[in-house]
Amino acid sequence: MINLVTVCGHNTTMLRHMLKHYRDFVDEIYVVVYLSSDKDRVLSEVKEITRDLNIDIHKQTIEEPFNWERVTELYNETKLLKPDDWWIVADDDEFHLYPKPISELIEDCEGNGYKFITGAFLDRIGEGGKFPLINDDSDIWKEFPLVGSFRYPVSNACPNKTIVMKGDIQVTNGQHYAMVNGKDTYGDRWMNDLRYPTDDCFIQVHHFKWDVSVISRLKDVSRKKESYTFHEEYKKMFDYILDNFGTIDITDKRFMIERCGKNFYDYTKWDSVKMEALEYRV
Repeated sequence: MINLVTVCGHNTTMLRHMLKHYRDFVDEIYVVVYLSSDKDRVLSEVKEITRDLNIDIHKQTIEEPFNWERVTELYNETKLLKPDDWWIVADDDEFHLYPKPISELIEDCEGNGYKFITGAFLDRIGEGGKFPLINDDSDIWKEFPLVGSFRYPVSNACPNKTIVMKGDIQVTNGQHYAMVNGKDTYGDRWMNDLRYPTDDCFIQVHHFKWDVSVISRLKDVSRKKESYTFHEEYKKMFDYILDNFGTIDITDKRFMIERCGKNFYDYTKWDSVKMEALEYRV
């Protein structure tokens, strides 16, 4: 079986679109709702979305705001419900594009003893570097026609993601790295025998974070000065956008931005983004 788990909270703009993206190639979907209080409006929004799509809410929990370490714990706890199954792990603004069908990738893993598959972020950006207003009926691939790597060069936020894995493979904070034999796979340990070789498959994580609400969200997180919020990264992104008059400079060569559709092979600079991710060190 292939399961999807997502932890959502604070903002549900992309949740409906994200669940539709995955539902045709997974067997079961686990939605975990992360609330900041028992009065959090997010719960009613998630209930409406999941009801419309005939998906059950797996769990709801009340936690301190923006504790990304706790979010990762929730992913790991959920996956352990079915440790021998395959799981797709994705935040509600993360849309994976695969170089071939996910079922074939998992067959490759089963045949070769691989237990996890990795990839990296690509930022989806609105026309002219602006932040579009998204509603339930939006075609998000058209609303965000530009693709590149914005988040990493601005904030040095880790671009790597552990995307697909067996349920017993735990992930580190931010779902960036897999844990193998009690150690993370950061740095030189990233090239692990249990990992699907990156020369054969490195999955694109299209990051639909950059809608009209993102400036206020970056501001909210950057104000919560706790280590688990990674507030410094959010402050750098927030400051960049303010300094650039509320937009992203799509001509900045660091970002490698180009027009792109929703096919894995549309983005011509993927090898460069991939290399940056594989060479990433704090």
